[in-house]
Amino acid sequence: MARVAVIGGGISGLGAALMLGRRGHAVTVFEQEVREAGADLHRDFFDWDRPRVPQAVQPHSFLALARSVLRAELPDVHADLLARGAREHHDFDWFGEHPPRRAGDEDLVTLRTRRIVLEAALAAAVRREPGVEVRRGRRVHALTFEEGRPPRVTGLRADGRTHRADLVVDASGRRSPVPGWLVAAGCRPPVAESHRTGLAYLCRWYRLRPDGPRDPGRVKPGSSSPFALAGVFPSDNDTVAVNLMLSTGDPSRGALADPTVFEAVARSFPATAAWLALDPEPQSAVLAMAGLDNRWTALADADGPVVTGLVNTGDSLVHTNPTSGHGVSFGLCAARYLATRADRIVADPTRYHVWAAGTLRPWFDAQVAADRANEQRLTENPPPPDRRAAALAACAFDDPVVMRARAQVRHLLRAPGEAFGTEEVDRRLTAWLAARPDFAPAHDGPTRARWEALVADPSDRPAALARG
Repeated sequence: MARVAVIGGGISGLGAALMLGRRGHAVTVFEQEVREAGADLHRDFFDWDRPRVPQAVQPHSFLALARSVLRAELPDVHADLLARGAREHHDFDWFGEHPPRRAGDEDLVTLRTRRIVLEAALAAAVRREPGVEVRRGRRVHALTFEEGRPPRVTGLRADGRTHRADLVVDASGRRSPVPGWLVAAGCRPPVAESHRTGLAYLCRWYRLRPDGPRDPGRVKPGSSSPFALAGVFPSDNDTVAVNLMLSTGDPSRGALADPTVFEAVARSFPATAAWLALDPEPQSAVLAMAGLDNRWTALADADGPVVTGLVNTGDSLVHTNPTSGHGVSFGLCAARYLATRADRIVADPTRYHVWAAGTLRPWFDAQVAADRANEQRLTENPPPPDRRAAALAACAFDDPVVMRARAQVRHLLRAPGEAFGTEEVDRRLTAWLAARPDFAPAHDGPTRARWEALVADPSDRPAALARG
């Protein structure tokens, strides 16, 4: 069994540590943050200043891939998530009555919860795991090496002390210092690829009133304008996030930091207006996140691994902007692969790098392409809309067969071409369009003139807004 050192005690680091520890490996996690999630979820979420984890307070929904890994590898964590208030939502719930079941339908489930709830459940499980030790308040500042071609990582240094390990796992996140350490040590540089998205996210958190309705009924989760998207994230313990996305170059972006302006604009989109009509209680200021990119960092190049004794996972390996919510699924999926093959990866990390490139990289490339299209669409001169893509999106909410394909793609279970490219889906879509010969891509959100008017004078809103 291997001695494993994990740099970073976030979701990916703790998930990998648990899966490794439960297979008999001796695992030590080094986390520079002293505070641990779980004592008070409300305070942990709203009052914990975490500048190194800007996504922590943004909306999350954990996809079927993440749920499947939790249920298979960490069933106690999955159960704890539900006990702490996370809710499960099946994509077919939209129809009220589910269609005849097909193999795999049982997996089309989203875990609706804030990120802090999963962090708390993982932290609690780690405390119960005898083979895993978490050293909080310990900042790793260097790796130790053994000469070779390529060099081998033999451990790390934290607080002036050396910790030996057979394998070091970099789970330190999107700002990982590890690539710089490798170059400074004379290793070939990791292969990093970065694509700026040009997108900005703004959200505000609410809590449903205890004596009020729990949901607005059959309302789609998102709405759009030519220059902005709006969405709702129902979450744990009656919390709900209202989210707006627009271009970082949009001149009105700064004004949306005002809660009055934000809510007035959100009420102009049907999806978010339906939830705000429930009169939920505001729980936060408007929380912004921008400067986002999609980044892939491979510790291998055309000549093979640039170093042995080290692999990266979670956002240190791949991070994508939060539009599709891939991050936790990628991190837990990589943790499972690593844990099930740790001894072989200690001897040769090549198989891990090959797996990551073959399994995760295609989804990364798809997100890059989608973000380029989104960024272009949210500018003042968008390209002509894709009628078939718009029809597929609309048809999914009328036809369970198309919804199944949509859900399989959304949950990272099938590639888009594989899920949507079937004769059955094509037949259903053709029939849907035949019944709607005048169908054309359309937006249900505000016009630019209406948006600008609300930004300039948010008093043009329902009286209920005054209570926020």
